[in-house]
Amino acid sequence: MKTDLFIATRILVLLLGLMIFASFFVIVHAGERGVLMRFGQVQVQVLDEGIHPIIPLVNTVEKLTVRVQKQEISTEASSRDLQDVFTDVALNWHIIPEQANLLFQQIGNTDAAIERIINPSIQEVLKAVIAQYTAEEVITRRNDVKAEIDWLLTERLASYHLAVDDVSLVQINFSQQFSDAVEAKQIAEQEAKRAGFLAIRAAKEADAKVNLAKGDAEAQRLIDTTLTPKLLRKQAVDKWDGRLPLMAGDQNLKLLEFDLDDLIEAQ
Repeated sequence: MKTDLFIATRILVLLLGLMIFASFFVIVHAGERGVLMRFGQVQVQVLDEGIHPIIPLVNTVEKLTVRVQKQEISTEASSRDLQDVFTDVALNWHIIPEQANLLFQQIGNTDAAIERIINPSIQEVLKAVIAQYTAEEVITRRNDVKAEIDWLLTERLASYHLAVDDVSLVQINFSQQFSDAVEAKQIAEQEAKRAGFLAIRAAKEADAKVNLAKGDAEAQRLIDTTLTPKLLRKQAVDKWDGRLPLMAGDQNLKLLEFDLDDLIEAQ
């Protein structure tokens, strides 16, 4: 019995010793930075990944992730032509590792940074940028809008020790009234293009008919100017087979005498 109690006591003392020994060290995991504090005061030193010695009761360590994080937010803004623009934004960001102590000192942990800095910054920057473009330009110049939002957010968040990795305009929507107006405009443009095409085709067909009529008239004019009586007589003689025209009477067939003009007319 005493032996069992002795063994249990030794194990307890060993565990207690290990706990005391472990309290002299802190482990910062991959993708984290440790904010070192002495009696609650943030120190200049930022603890990198790995194991670090500390003084229990004197030092405490707050661990912050410096990995890329994603924040999604839906915002409403007004375009330059006073149209409502509804945008879903996805922001990839991370804490600047060597400035993790300053972020914690000035703002707090990650949740505080999102609530106090990131969300309001996205909304304010997006409203400022959208206001510089018309609703149509927000669509046609989407890359320019994205680039300007990216640049302004990078500048703004850098002062809070946060870095922007990428900004995505996931979805851009407009009011139903504006969407209906855009659709009506597209239909009108398509109808106008179709009417223009039909007008061009009709004009070409008319030109073709005019040209054809001109050709027929020219051909007739040439015929009228070249077919002289002399030429007609020659053509009639060339076609004559040597037989004179005959006419049938009641009793017999009589040979009719014709001059050359009558022969031409008979042909």
